Amino acid sequence: MRKIKEYLRHPLSFALLTFVMLSAAVSIISILLIVIYILVKGIPNLNLDLFSPDFTMDNLSMLPSIINTLYITALTLIIAVPIGVLSAVYLVEYSRKNSLFIKLIRIINETLAGIPSIVYGLFGFLAFVIAKGWGYSMIAGVLTLAIMVLPVIIRTSEEALLAVESSYREASFGLGAGKIRTIFKIVLPSAIPGILSGIILAIGRIVGETAALVYTAGTVPDAATSLSSSSRTLSVHLYCLLNEGLYTNEAYACAVVLLIVVIIINALSNKIAKRLKTI
Repeated sequence: MRKIKEYLRHPLSFALLTFVMLSAAVSIISILLIVIYILVKGIPNLNLDLFSPDFTMDNLSMLPSIINTLYITALTLIIAVPIGVLSAVYLVEYSRKNSLFIKLIRIINETLAGIPSIVYGLFGFLAFVIAKGWGYSMIAGVLTLAIMVLPVIIRTSEEALLAVESSYREASFGLGAGKIRTIFKIVLPSAIPGILSGIILAIGRIVGETAALVYTAGTVPDAATSLSSSSRTLSVHLYCLLNEGLYTNEAYACAVVLLIVVIIINALSNKIAKRLKTI
């Protein structure tokens, strides 16, 4: 009550507080309505046939797509995370802060982060599917997604490294540690929670990506047996079901599973981040 009375004494502050609270309420209610709608439409259509080991036009199984989603997510992170984190280390620890080259890199990185995913898909199609001759394959999709999430990982990792107290570095240098030892033993462990936040954002974008994968990984509904196999992820499977217009109920069921997969991945990632933060 005291805080509300303080805001009432300043009309502009009260107006801003009201706007913030209304915006938060609208966002939360909108998300809840979307989730409830998906659950109401999808849960009644879930059945064991949708989790059959092999896809057929009779069962429309999404299990191969779930497996492909896990494969593509893991492979993309294996490629993108080391490159993104090490790039951020260079920008923060080794580069000259006010150089034109570094400013240009940051501008390009922020621009790439805002490019629509379909542009990345067309690039991957021309570079990997056509020019490299790989055809629709998992490796083409993985490399395209790795390029797509790199700007997010670089930016969040850079902010996490900048947030580390400079006194940590000075103390490490004062004890005789070198530059590399200080970075890998002091700076990076302190920045891990922030870096993991960027990785979580990247995972969400990978799991929910459709446009970039349709042009690169293809839409074959079977589980991939190699990096050269064409395959579809869960989000692409959902897109294909809706695109055909005959399997709307199965598409809603797929949306429920996709929602659950994203929630589980984010929950596990947040738990890992909190645990690392307390170490």
